[in-house]
Amino acid sequence: MQLATWIFDRARAIGFPLVWAALLAPAAHADWITRDEAIMGTRCAVELWSEDRAQGEAAITSVFDDMRRIDRLMSTWKEDTEISQVNRDAGKHPVKISEELFRLLQQSVKYSELTHGAFDITYASVGYLYDFKRHVHPDQAAIAAALPGINFRHMILDEKKLTVFFSRPGMRIDLGGIAKGYSVDRGIEILQKQGITRAMVNAGGDTRIIGDRFGKPWVVGVRDPDHEGKVFLRLPLTDTAFSTSGDYERYFDENGTRFHHIIDPKTGDSARKCRSVTIISGTATRTDALTKSVFIMGPEEGIAFINTLPDVDAVAVAPDGKVFYSKGLAPPE
Repeated sequence: MQLATWIFDRARAIGFPLVWAALLAPAAHADWITRDEAIMGTRCAVELWSEDRAQGEAAITSVFDDMRRIDRLMSTWKEDTEISQVNRDAGKHPVKISEELFRLLQQSVKYSELTHGAFDITYASVGYLYDFKRHVHPDQAAIAAALPGINFRHMILDEKKLTVFFSRPGMRIDLGGIAKGYSVDRGIEILQKQGITRAMVNAGGDTRIIGDRFGKPWVVGVRDPDHEGKVFLRLPLTDTAFSTSGDYERYFDENGTRFHHIIDPKTGDSARKCRSVTIISGTATRTDALTKSVFIMGPEEGIAFINTLPDVDAVAVAPDGKVFYSKGLAPPE
């Protein structure tokens, strides 16, 4: 069997998802509704099938409204969000937060434990020193001074009081590695409660899909890290979630070195063992968190880690362009 045919058949069997692209011809009916908006600092999109166009449009609006609500709760770019309050005050005293934010912090800790610290929302203790739009990065002295603040174990969560406290001065948190995936899962939940059974919700590199396109799968592709608009793999999927993280999303190059937004918690520097990572699993919250983890681990260690998880598959692109697959996706020898 040719490799390309095998990959396609394998993908159909497991619902393999990658960076979303509307590669299928639109349905003959007028009731496929698509809309995209800029929310949470990225492009968010919803596509769904609805028997009633007005109801479908209203369903999309409800998803985007909830994404804006999450942004008002969890953005570090707005001074009046809960996260900003936590970053200002949690190093001084326990800060009471909403149950929703508390539960997501708990999930973040679980992924930190699962990945042995590769995923760590306290990376922001150094991460805030970067400004990718202005091409600013900290020097080694600044990193060394801030690096002790990166350690999820110093984020103390009190479940009874719903408080968070930083036991180490200078700590900050940033949910950029999990909040978009969470917002996508919330969007799918909102649509399902309104009776939608065929839909795609996307926030940047995080996507979740329910149902199919009336007997046909959704078709998606993995972007070539070196060429925007070019994909090196196209695959069909239904009822699954996927996320892709790459060093081409928020970055700048300086003297041959790329500085990008995926910060290695151990070094405080941009992780450079991968060019891109795609994770496939049941929820976008899970795939969002695990893409950053595997990216930081590197392709060999990261894929070996994914192979220990029964509900996850992955594709990782190394700096030299070599593609690594988890055992559920590995082509035949």
